Amino acid sequence: MKTITKTVIVGEEQLACAMGSGSLRVLATPAVVALMENAAAQLADDELGDPALTTVGTAVSIEHISPTPVGAVIGAEARLVESNGRVFRFEVRAWDTKGEIARGSHTRVSVKAESFQAKADGKFDEI
Repeated sequence: MKTITKTVIVGEEQLACAMGSGSLRVLATPAVVALMENAAAQLADDELGDPALTTVGTAVSIEHISPTPVGAVIGAEARLVESNGRVFRFEVRAWDTKGEIARGSHTRVSVKAESFQAKADGKFDEI
């Protein structure tokens, strides 16, 4: 199946103490999830091939198994393992230069971008 990889340098804004997900100066779990999700989103959008469609994340399950400090280069890979109609399932993993730091799965569903955005924007119109 297809894969895509994203790499970044861990910045101050991605640390647990900055994101509020902990008190330490290490890569925050939400930041590693975001990088994994970004890779999966790009891969799913490439598969769609229709600019009127996009995908939204519906499930994430990861293990964050190793800390990474600020300034380190990290990579995240999404591998498409199933595409069934509107549903895309991925295996995701992340690493730094010392080895694997996270692994898990992610699910995305295709939606019509314009109508999905309109639904979200109008969600609280009755207030």
